[in-house]
Amino acid sequence: MASPREEVGAIGVLCGRALRELERDHRGGRSPARTVVPRSENRPTCATSRSVSRRSVRVALALAALVAAFAQGLPSAGAAIIERVVAVVGDRPILLSDLRKRARPFLARIHGAQMNSAQQAAAESEMYKELLNRMIDDRLEEQAADKAKLQVTTDEVDRAMQNLANNARISTRDLVAEARRNGLSEQDYRDELRRQLLEGKLVQLRVRGRVRVTEQDARTAYGHWVKAFGDGAMDLRVLALRMPESEEAARARQVFAEELARRARNGEDFCALVREYSEDGSTRGTCGSRGPQPIQNYLPAIGESVRGLNKGDIAGPVAVGNEALVLVQVASDREVPGFEQVRDAMMERAYGEVMERQRKAWLEELRRGVYVDVRL
Repeated sequence: MASPREEVGAIGVLCGRALRELERDHRGGRSPARTVVPRSENRPTCATSRSVSRRSVRVALALAALVAAFAQGLPSAGAAIIERVVAVVGDRPILLSDLRKRARPFLARIHGAQMNSAQQAAAESEMYKELLNRMIDDRLEEQAADKAKLQVTTDEVDRAMQNLANNARISTRDLVAEARRNGLSEQDYRDELRRQLLEGKLVQLRVRGRVRVTEQDARTAYGHWVKAFGDGAMDLRVLALRMPESEEAARARQVFAEELARRARNGEDFCALVREYSEDGSTRGTCGSRGPQPIQNYLPAIGESVRGLNKGDIAGPVAVGNEALVLVQVASDREVPGFEQVRDAMMERAYGEVMERQRKAWLEELRRGVYVDVRL
């Protein structure tokens, strides 16, 4: 078996040969051919994609393998270099190491859930497939942004981080610390924000103009919403407190949450407590409520805490994993509101559904114009 150094040397030879072939093509006045291949459920093979830019892809993959080998460092004798290409978009590879890096926060959530080994393996497999599909979409969006001359500046990322921190009523340092707790470095987190901001710009430019929402769309969304309720709906008000990392600070936060619960049960205005103390910026202005929801939409710990409670009753503090403590007030009983009561919310819901359908259709159009090979 070849030694690690011999393997890296072989990769270097491959790179050299491929690059020389490409140089010969350019010197001879020929450019590597590039053909668009429609997306197919079956993996393209050499027989089905002969006109794809083989030399460009070969060079890209060879260089990626070489860079990955040196990035990993030369391992000791007998060790294997575990790197491979899991997808190709145009002539750009997506590496297994890239996929694993993006998967860290999702893996943390899966491992933190109560699952047996078979369920965990199935959840990981599904997560990797969905995440790779998302990474392919990211590459397609990057190419579309380049063509449209769209970019996201460092200042825009900084402002996005500051806005998120302000909404959560924490500092940007605490925001980064929370990201690290979920397996992301500060740069990983900034890269994720950059991708989201870039997608937002593209959606505004290419997708928003396609979206038209009618009253019938809203009523259709209402029908789907009502069907999801099953036995009924509950409108819960939630006051959320983040759990700090240190044990001493966590104990202090528990005591504080219990004091807030005591004040609420003694008749203090729950909405006022939410406005003053809740660290969920998205619901601080709505008394901690996201409107009536099917009970299964709430986190299991929250749903279980309000079982048997009546309107106005307080539950908690309830621990949500190691991430938060919440106080919950039942704002309404188990009843499904009529369409007119939630018309504006249903229009927004319908808009979101139509926007998502149009976004997916646009991404499919991008895929039809680019060679995509999934190898996971």
